[in-house]
Amino acid sequence: MTILRQRKSSRGKEPPLGSDLHTQKSNCCTDHHSEKTVDNDWSWASIVWTSAGWSVSVGLGLLCSIYVATLHENDLWFSNIKEVEREISFRTECGLYYSYYKQMLQAPTIQQGLVELIHDNLTESKRTINLLQRMNIYQEVFLSLLYRLLPIQAYLEPVYFYIYTVFSLQAVYLIALYLTAWLLSGSWLAGALTGVWYILNRIDTTRVEFTISLRENWSLPFLALQVAAITCYLRPQLTALQQKLMVWLMFVTTFSFCLTWQFNQFILLVQVLVLYTLDCLDLITTTQVTTLYLIQVSSLLSVWLLQFCNSMILGSLVLSFIVAALFIKHCQPGLKTGSLVVRLGKLVLHTFMVLSLTVSINYLAKKALQLRSDEHIFKFIKSKFGLGPIRDFDVSLYMCEEAFGPLPLDTLERLASTLLFPSYIVTLVLLTGTLALVALYNLSGGELRGGGTDEKTGGERRAIVLRPDVAYNLLHTWFYGLLAFSTMRMKYIWTGHMCAVAAYGVCGTELWTLVFNTLRCNSKTVIRLVRYTVPLALIGFLYYKFWPKLMEEVSELREFYDPDTVELMTWISSKTPKRAVFAGSMQLLAGIKLCTGRVLSNHPHYEDRDLRERTRQVYQVYARRSPEDVYSVLRAAGVDYVVMEDSICYERRHKRGCRLRDLLDLANGHIMDGPGENDPDLVPATYPRFCEAIKTDAAAYMALFTRTFQNKTFHVYRLKKKRKKSTKSSPDPSETR
Repeated sequence: MTILRQRKSSRGKEPPLGSDLHTQKSNCCTDHHSEKTVDNDWSWASIVWTSAGWSVSVGLGLLCSIYVATLHENDLWFSNIKEVEREISFRTECGLYYSYYKQMLQAPTIQQGLVELIHDNLTESKRTINLLQRMNIYQEVFLSLLYRLLPIQAYLEPVYFYIYTVFSLQAVYLIALYLTAWLLSGSWLAGALTGVWYILNRIDTTRVEFTISLRENWSLPFLALQVAAITCYLRPQLTALQQKLMVWLMFVTTFSFCLTWQFNQFILLVQVLVLYTLDCLDLITTTQVTTLYLIQVSSLLSVWLLQFCNSMILGSLVLSFIVAALFIKHCQPGLKTGSLVVRLGKLVLHTFMVLSLTVSINYLAKKALQLRSDEHIFKFIKSKFGLGPIRDFDVSLYMCEEAFGPLPLDTLERLASTLLFPSYIVTLVLLTGTLALVALYNLSGGELRGGGTDEKTGGERRAIVLRPDVAYNLLHTWFYGLLAFSTMRMKYIWTGHMCAVAAYGVCGTELWTLVFNTLRCNSKTVIRLVRYTVPLALIGFLYYKFWPKLMEEVSELREFYDPDTVELMTWISSKTPKRAVFAGSMQLLAGIKLCTGRVLSNHPHYEDRDLRERTRQVYQVYARRSPEDVYSVLRAAGVDYVVMEDSICYERRHKRGCRLRDLLDLANGHIMDGPGENDPDLVPATYPRFCEAIKTDAAAYMALFTRTFQNKTFHVYRLKKKRKKSTKSSPDPSETR
């Protein structure tokens, strides 16, 4: 265990109601603080104001990047620890991904490095796999190429080039959120408030400082850029050139997002459901939704080609849904006609047909492709609703981890402490009410498209309307919020966008207009004053309350300290053959590959059915199995050494029923350890727990295994080769020290 010590517009036809909120200038990222109707001329004041907005966005992005980099350095004393300690700090799958960056740099040539990745026989013993097809590691390949080609080797170590790139993406992420809030509200003060909230709520908006190589840290900045591009694309009165520019930007960002994360299909599926809902409620045009669908399809197919025709992409639900939605939409041209009741009936039938066709296409695609790599994810989703298998080992591994459980309530308490969550809830309630009224109006086929004249005052009366870009972001935050509440790990997709939505509520004209209309005080001067005073007051309050805490946090010094793992990695590097095969926990083996380059039996990248089965077999070392059974399954995987950890064998972190040994007992039909209830069909095991019994040096175990290394945390055993009884076993050069 590591110890940290102190140290939407119309195109040829009338738009739906939801696309006509106001007649502001719609050029992307221009501030409307002057409230003038000048469309073509830029005053010097607006140029200065807009330039200031861009400068603040870059400044906040750099501040965020430096902030997380400082926390990473102070937490580990990264600049002062040894290389092996730096590599050990890349925990679990982070170490696996970083090892391919290291492998590409160590290859004699770029071509040789690519060949080794395409024909890899080190990641899974007795198998040759294409890593570029199996895993999303093009970012590691790209970075290794950049490091080789740029003249920076003399003054920047490879590891720093890698981590600084990831930290720089945090700046991109924050700037993308900043632009989204700016586009929605028309004021860059909303972007500034977004950036401040994102930084102050770091615990719930990012975990990049201690999980650098995780795929989400590479992909979420591109997803945020894509959302900003969609927001701009859905704004009214874009010119033809601006539309084309946004389409290309959406494609590039969607493609980059898909290329860098294996779970891209599930995130895009949620986004497609958002677009489908907007289309059904007449909040965006047919042209817009079709364009966005096709961008997703083209991005996924491009990634499919780059990943050597990865079958998981063709068999994804998102592709099946888009095909079904476009086909049914083409077959139902009169979907958006009729009275409210007729429209609702058509929508229900339409949705049923789309979902039915989606399931059918997906089922046929998986049958044709013989795809079973992602079945554990669907089992996990079904288990979330109480429909999955109770004792499935793979599902239980997910369900027992806190990151895959529901969102803890203390998350909302932390978000509320910075006034983010209250602002978000007020904005969400007002916008959701507006969306409901606009959707009802559109579905009922109302004739009014704007306002009218108030009979009492004689003034202008405006209808309740909702811009397409606002409607998209509203449904985006709703859908991903529900995803975050169901699975805590997905909160990082939601909380960053939450900052932009809340800032729009504070700085946007529309919501303040609605509030003051309710109070019978519809003065443009008052609204303008409030929408600039409130965010400035909020930023001032947050600075006063949290800046001292921020300074205290970045001044707190710790040190990486994990001597047992360092000792293990040093021993493996110096005392075992370079082609030796190691078995153990997925998390530890990723570090062994990075630090020593030895061959693995299994690893944390779980998106392969055969690998999941092998992992379950290797984990039998923590179950109640005979030494002969354990020896056989390890030998079948080509294992030479098995590493057992006391922290797993005697685990206390999880409750009974969620410890790894309990999951194995349940999968094997055995009664679990300790006091508590057991299912009636479970039986007592015939053999003792292997990881405990082997330490007794009993003859049955010593005949098959030889202890070669041990310390307070790890125990390493070499598998003996079976020989005839008359043959004396030769001594092992790497016996216990």
